[in-house]
Amino acid sequence: MAAAPSPVPEAMLPLRRVAIDTYRENVAYLHRDCPVYRAEGFQALAKVEIELAEGNGGRRILAVLNVVDDEAVCPPGALGLAEQAFDQLGAPEGTPVRVRHAQPPASMEAVRRKMAGDRLSLAELRAIARDVVEHRYSKIELAAFVVACAQAGLDRDEVLALTRAMLETGERLAWDEPVVADKHCIGGIPGNRTSMIVVPIVAAHGMCIPKTSSRAITSPAGTADTMEVLARVELDPAEMREIVHRLRGCLAWGGTARLAPMDDILIAVERPLALDSPGQMVASILSKKLAAGSSHLLVDVPVGPTAKVRSMRQALALRKLFEYVGDRVGLHLEVVITDGRQPVGRGIGPVLEARDVMEVLQNDPGAPADLREKSLRLAGRIIEFDPDVRGGQGYAIARDILDSGRALARMEAIVAAQGPQRERPAPGPLVHEVTSPGDGVVTAIDCHRMARIARLAGAPMSKGAGVDLLRKLGEPVRRGEPLYRIHAEVPAELGFARALAERDSGYRIGEPGEIPSPWVPE
Repeated sequence: MAAAPSPVPEAMLPLRRVAIDTYRENVAYLHRDCPVYRAEGFQALAKVEIELAEGNGGRRILAVLNVVDDEAVCPPGALGLAEQAFDQLGAPEGTPVRVRHAQPPASMEAVRRKMAGDRLSLAELRAIARDVVEHRYSKIELAAFVVACAQAGLDRDEVLALTRAMLETGERLAWDEPVVADKHCIGGIPGNRTSMIVVPIVAAHGMCIPKTSSRAITSPAGTADTMEVLARVELDPAEMREIVHRLRGCLAWGGTARLAPMDDILIAVERPLALDSPGQMVASILSKKLAAGSSHLLVDVPVGPTAKVRSMRQALALRKLFEYVGDRVGLHLEVVITDGRQPVGRGIGPVLEARDVMEVLQNDPGAPADLREKSLRLAGRIIEFDPDVRGGQGYAIARDILDSGRALARMEAIVAAQGPQRERPAPGPLVHEVTSPGDGVVTAIDCHRMARIARLAGAPMSKGAGVDLLRKLGEPVRRGEPLYRIHAEVPAELGFARALAERDSGYRIGEPGEIPSPWVPE
């Protein structure tokens, strides 16, 4: 009887770092003439499993395979890994690795069910979350999940389940404080950079407010993008803890601390799709806040004709959803519905928004009055989370902290602790002014249009890019006078933004009686 053939040992390939930023997607590279590529029957865009030998720790990652013909990218006898995957594997170049076909994620069956309109259970959403953070999903599969949730919708129990599943994918911070405050705006209003004013006010009052923020999804800047103009925002949990215990607050990017990391992976897909569906938005916000250790949360929901939420009916439904989920995950949560008829402040884009923030904190007479007033109202509501503050007193306390300079001093201390930028970027040097087509007053400003113009100008990737508003609702203007300036750092991006503004400036000029009334009480 013939002996059974001995198993053929798996081929090992030396690791090679490929200097390509694949933005939160693990990508591997094999040359078309690589013996392993031919022997295993790999195909481009297939998912592969890459594993270190036992002597090197036995770690493994999953990646999407790209096939190359250029030996300068990856020679035939090596395996290339893009920056994200190389850092995740954590081994030096030349380390031998095994490459094999990856098993498809079992949770994709649940995604297909969601695409068909079915309701998903907590167990199914947990399985999806686990596979997502283990990088078992390609960008195409992630997009399928994001679009399925947006199109089929998530009921309130699915949103609760998704919140819990996302929370379980990462670390949780604990502050050993009875009240850990936070605030979040759902977005849709350019320039609404109130967090950078609220945090130093609340921290100067003595309340704990460790603010972690995402980067922009569909907007020209997020809080983390704007704070990064002033200081480092990528803080590890130990740094955050030291700063918050000493100064009572911080303004950091949540991604470094691995707080609900599934959210950061989904954001990488939502951004190019310009998707931010209500269910995923609530799960994203609340999972991040719970992971950051928040006990009390204020949610700002702006309502306006071109905001993300465009009717009071939508706003009230969203408030009920926030309250339903927040109550069941143990968050003391309040939702405030605010006026979203126009951008807040003057600047749209990281540098311009940071300028507005500092003007408010410095009590500059020319600071945007609307940004100052909204920040004070929000800070006052958060201060009223303090059991020693009676209802209705928060606004006066917040105003005193701002007017006295204590908020500015606390912001300067936070910037110094996080690590100030050595050179602060300036507004983009390439400028184009958009002028009024006639005489009258500003009767409408399209928030969505202004955000698109600022993004085409390069924001938030180019910190100095964006839009500087020179006229707001109700202000008079004559024909030929500037309405706003577009700032860019690259000629092509200025051209794209200018072309969009020329098709429709986003402004309407008319009579005072045409200005829409606020959708919520002022």
